[in-house]
Amino acid sequence: MPSLNPYLSFKNEARDAMTFYQSVFGGDLAVNTFGEYEGMVQDPSENDLIMHAQLSTPDGFVLMGADTPSGMAYEKPAGISVSVSGDDETSLQGYWDKLADGGSIVMPLDTPPWGGKFGMLTDKFGIDWMISIDPQE
Repeated sequence: MPSLNPYLSFKNEARDAMTFYQSVFGGDLAVNTFGEYEGMVQDPSENDLIMHAQLSTPDGFVLMGADTPSGMAYEKPAGISVSVSGDDETSLQGYWDKLADGGSIVMPLDTPPWGGKFGMLTDKFGIDWMISIDPQE
Protein backbone atom coordinates (compact mmCIF):
# COMPACT_ATOMS: atom_id res chain seq x y z
CA MET A 1 0.00 0.00 0.00
CA PRO A 2 1.47 3.41 -0.92
CA SER A 3 2.16 6.01 1.73
CA LEU A 4 2.68 9.77 1.74
CA ASN A 5 5.45 10.97 4.04
CA PRO A 6 6.89 14.43 4.71
CA TYR A 7 10.57 14.73 3.77
CA LEU A 8 12.16 17.75 5.43
CA SER A 9 15.25 19.53 4.15
CA PHE A 10 17.75 21.24 6.41
CA LYS A 11 21.02 23.06 5.82
CA ASN A 12 23.16 21.58 8.62
CA GLU A 13 20.78 20.69 11.42
CA ALA A 14 18.97 17.53 10.32
CA ARG A 15 20.47 15.47 13.16
CA ASP A 16 19.29 17.93 15.82
CA ALA A 17 15.90 18.37 14.15
CA MET A 18 15.18 14.68 13.71
CA THR A 19 16.31 13.94 17.28
CA PHE A 20 13.97 16.72 18.43
CA TYR A 21 11.07 15.21 16.46
CA GLN A 22 11.81 11.85 18.04
CA SER A 23 11.47 13.54 21.46
CA VAL A 24 8.11 14.98 20.32
CA PHE A 25 6.55 11.93 18.67
CA GLY A 26 8.55 9.00 20.09
CA GLY A 27 9.53 6.07 17.94
CA ASP A 28 12.62 4.76 16.21
CA LEU A 29 15.06 7.03 14.39
CA ALA A 30 17.34 5.59 11.70
CA VAL A 31 20.13 7.88 10.47
CA ASN A 32 22.64 7.59 7.62
CA THR A 33 25.42 10.10 7.03
CA PHE A 34 26.98 11.14 3.74
CA GLY A 35 30.27 9.69 4.97
CA GLU A 36 28.81 6.19 5.06
CA TYR A 37 28.70 6.16 1.26
CA GLU A 38 31.66 6.72 -1.02
CA GLY A 39 31.59 9.91 -3.09
CA MET A 40 28.31 11.32 -1.76
CA VAL A 41 29.83 14.72 -0.89
CA GLN A 42 32.73 16.66 -2.35
CA ASP A 43 33.75 18.30 0.93
CA PRO A 44 34.99 15.77 3.54
CA SER A 45 33.91 18.16 6.32
CA GLU A 46 30.32 17.27 5.36
CA ASN A 47 30.74 13.51 5.93
CA ASP A 48 28.85 13.69 9.26
CA LEU A 49 25.86 15.51 7.77
CA ILE A 50 22.67 13.51 7.42
CA MET A 51 22.04 12.00 4.00
CA HIS A 52 18.81 10.34 5.16
CA ALA A 53 16.96 10.09 8.46
CA GLN A 54 13.68 8.32 9.04
CA LEU A 55 11.54 8.53 12.16
CA SER A 56 8.88 5.83 12.51
CA THR A 57 6.53 6.54 15.41
CA PRO A 58 4.19 4.41 17.51
CA ASP A 59 1.24 6.36 15.99
CA GLY A 60 2.26 5.23 12.51
CA PHE A 61 3.82 8.53 11.40
CA VAL A 62 6.85 8.37 9.14
CA LEU A 63 8.87 11.60 9.03
CA MET A 64 12.02 11.82 6.95
CA GLY A 65 14.73 14.44 6.67
CA ALA A 66 18.19 15.23 5.38
CA ASP A 67 20.87 17.90 5.29
CA THR A 68 21.66 19.73 2.07
CA PRO A 69 25.38 19.57 1.22
CA SER A 70 27.12 22.73 0.00
CA GLY A 71 27.16 21.44 -3.59
CA MET A 72 23.36 21.68 -3.73
CA ALA A 73 21.11 24.72 -3.52
CA TYR A 74 19.18 25.07 -0.27
CA GLU A 75 16.06 27.10 0.30
CA LYS A 76 14.12 27.09 3.54
CA PRO A 77 10.99 25.01 3.04
CA ALA A 78 8.18 27.38 2.04
CA GLY A 79 4.56 26.97 1.08
CA ILE A 80 4.06 23.74 3.00
CA SER A 81 3.15 22.79 6.55
CA VAL A 82 3.25 19.43 8.26
CA SER A 83 -0.25 18.77 9.55
CA VAL A 84 -1.06 16.46 12.45
CA SER A 85 -4.70 15.83 13.26
CA GLY A 86 -7.04 13.47 15.05
CA ASP A 87 -9.26 13.05 18.06
CA ASP A 88 -6.70 12.20 20.76
CA GLU A 89 -6.61 15.61 22.43
CA THR A 90 -4.02 14.60 25.03
CA SER A 91 -1.50 13.39 22.42
CA LEU A 92 -2.10 16.29 20.04
CA GLN A 93 -1.83 18.88 22.83
CA GLY A 94 1.44 17.22 23.87
CA TYR A 95 2.79 17.42 20.31
CA TRP A 96 1.79 21.09 20.16
CA ASP A 97 3.49 21.91 23.46
CA LYS A 98 6.74 20.20 22.47
CA LEU A 99 6.83 21.58 18.91
CA ALA A 100 6.16 25.10 20.21
CA ASP A 101 9.12 24.95 22.63
CA GLY A 102 11.70 27.31 21.13
CA GLY A 103 9.49 28.01 18.13
CA SER A 104 6.95 30.71 17.35
CA ILE A 105 3.17 30.51 17.50
CA VAL A 106 1.52 31.68 14.28
CA MET A 107 -2.04 30.95 15.44
CA PRO A 108 -2.65 29.77 19.01
CA LEU A 109 -4.15 26.32 19.51
CA ASP A 110 -7.71 27.36 20.20
CA THR A 111 -11.31 26.76 19.15
CA PRO A 112 -11.91 27.74 15.50
CA PRO A 113 -15.36 28.42 14.02
CA TRP A 114 -15.67 24.76 12.92
CA GLY A 115 -15.09 23.40 16.43
CA GLY A 116 -12.39 21.30 17.98
CA LYS A 117 -9.03 23.00 18.30
CA PHE A 118 -6.63 24.25 15.64
CA GLY A 119 -3.30 26.03 15.73
CA MET A 120 -0.26 26.82 13.60
CA LEU A 121 3.36 27.26 14.63
CA THR A 122 6.87 27.35 13.26
CA ASP A 123 9.24 25.14 15.24
CA LYS A 124 12.78 26.08 16.26
CA PHE A 125 14.11 24.54 13.02
CA GLY A 126 11.89 26.70 10.79
CA ILE A 127 9.39 23.96 9.93
CA ASP A 128 5.72 25.01 9.81
CA TRP A 129 3.20 22.80 11.63
CA MET A 130 -0.58 22.69 11.91
CA ILE A 131 -2.26 20.80 14.73
CA SER A 132 -5.97 20.02 14.45
CA ILE A 133 -7.97 18.33 17.19
CA ASP A 134 -11.31 16.98 15.98
CA PRO A 135 -14.46 18.35 17.66
CA GLN A 136 -15.83 16.18 20.45
CA GLU A 137 -19.20 14.63 19.66
